[in-house]
This record gives sequence, structure tokens and C-alpha cells, in this order.
Amino acid sequence: MSSDPDVTDIISVPSALPLRAALLMAASATLFGTMAVAIRFASSEQHPFEIAFFRCLFGALFALPLIRVHGIEILRTRRLGFYLIRCAVGIVSMLCGFWALVHLPLAQAVALSYSTPLFITIGAVLVLGEVVRMRRWSAVIIGFIGVLVIVRPSASDFSVATLIALTAAAISGMVTISIKYLSRTDPPDRIVLLTTLLWVPLSLPFALAVWEWPSAHIWPWLVLSGALGTGGHYCWTRALKMADASALAPLSYLQFLVVGVLAWLLFNETVDTYTLLGAGIVISASLYIARREAQVARKQLNEALAAKTKPSV
Repeated sequence: MSSDPDVTDIISVPSALPLRAALLMAASATLFGTMAVAIRFASSEQHPFEIAFFRCLFGALFALPLIRVHGIEILRTRRLGFYLIRCAVGIVSMLCGFWALVHLPLAQAVALSYSTPLFITIGAVLVLGEVVRMRRWSAVIIGFIGVLVIVRPSASDFSVATLIALTAAAISGMVTISIKYLSRTDPPDRIVLLTTLLWVPLSLPFALAVWEWPSAHIWPWLVLSGALGTGGHYCWTRALKMADASALAPLSYLQFLVVGVLAWLLFNETVDTYTLLGAGIVISASLYIARREAQVARKQLNEALAAKTKPSV
């Protein structure tokens, strides 16, 4: 048997969207949206860095049952160094993201996080050496116009929190690219478990710098943020294993609706016209990028299969 991976193992293939994958992605978006609300409640007394640490701590505890399901072998990987780098970068993204969730209207913070695919496209060119044609570059430019509509840099209510939210999105793009490498050799549950376990010690120094013990009524929100975060991460990785990311992308934006409704009901926050318009532009650009990536992946797969089945002369 050849040790070389099959082309279908390394090239993303657009596929029909199974119902179970769609439900898992919808559940992931809902869980992540609800986690943002739990973070906002916890922030009434706790610093975002502390909230991030407890989200990691309780998230790791809720991920431990995966060891019982798969055995201790799930913790073994030959890419531990890569995990450490990935998780260190991921912690910075998380800290920035939590800061934005606490200091911005929830819907605006989530809308800005949707700029991640724009940064992924740029990163794929700079890091992975991918070739991006004019149509995808045009979508990236249009997407950043949507970002400008959301943040309105010349407006009086512009704050540094918007820049931090964009920083979180940019770094999240780097993390997403790293997952492409890990998913070639490691199963989704190993990625979830090792990531959540490594996040705990990596986030602790930031929490200690601003440490205050939570009061009794804050603990449930901290525990809930960990449970919701791990649940959302689990559903997300499972959905991506069952269906192509481009098919699932529209469902991931359900998070914006969940956050918008809950922020209105619980915090009396309304989504302004600029945020709605900008989010619509960013989401449309991101969906187009996902569609183009799927088309390119299918073309690459067809070419690879043709080359593999071509008789030698």
C-alpha cells in the first residue's frame, strides 16, 4: 500500500449539505452567540482577560469526556509544537475578541468578526502562496468597505475597541489557516481537546495580571461561557467534517441574528443601520469568497484526479 495520501484527502471538495451537518452548524452559531451574552453578563464585575481564562478552564473540563470516548490515544500527536504556536496565537485572538464583546455593542462586535474570511484570503496568499484572482480580490476590497461602514472611523463614537475587534478577526484568520494544516493529520476531536487544554495555562498569566475572585452570582456565567464555547467548537468541527465549509458558511451567520435578538431583549441594545448595512456587505463578500474557493477546489480536484488516472506512456 502506498503511504502517499489520496488527493481527496488533501483537497477540499464541495459537496451537498447533509441535514445533520446543517443542524450542527446552526447549533454551533447559536451556542457561540449565546456565549457572547454570557461573557457580557460576566463582564459586569470581571475583566475580559479573567473571563477568557475561565472560559478556557471550564471549556477544558467539558472537553475531558472526549478522553473517555476515544481513550488516552486522543492526546497523542506528533505536532505538539505546532499546537503550542497555534494555541498561543489563538489566545491573543480570544483576548482581543472578548475585549471587543465587553466594550462594543454585541451585534457590532460579532459583525466585525465576520471579516475573518477577508484576512484568511490575504493570509492564504502571504503564508500558503495561494494564487488569488481578481474576482476574489474584488470581494476582499468590497468586504473591507463593509468593515468601514460598520466602524465609521470618522464618527464621534469610534473607539479603539473596534480596532481590537478587527485585530481579533485578523488573528483568527491565522488560526483558521493553521487548522487546515492540523486537519490533514489529526481528527477533529483531538484538535478540540488539545486546543482547549493548552489554552488554560496560556491564558492564565493574562488573567493573573488583573485578578479578582468572582462573586457567587458571576460563577454561573463563567461556567456557562466554557460550556457554550466548547459545545460550539465541537459542533463546528463536526459539521466541517461532514460538509464543505462553503456550504456551511451561510448557516454560521445565524450567530449575528442570535446575538442581535438577545442583545435587544437582555441589554436593550439595538442594531443601527450602519451595522446592518456593513454586516450585509461583509457577509456577502465572505460568502462569495467561500463560493469561489469551493469552485477552485473542485477544479483542482478534477485536475488531480485526471492526472492520477491518466495512463503512463
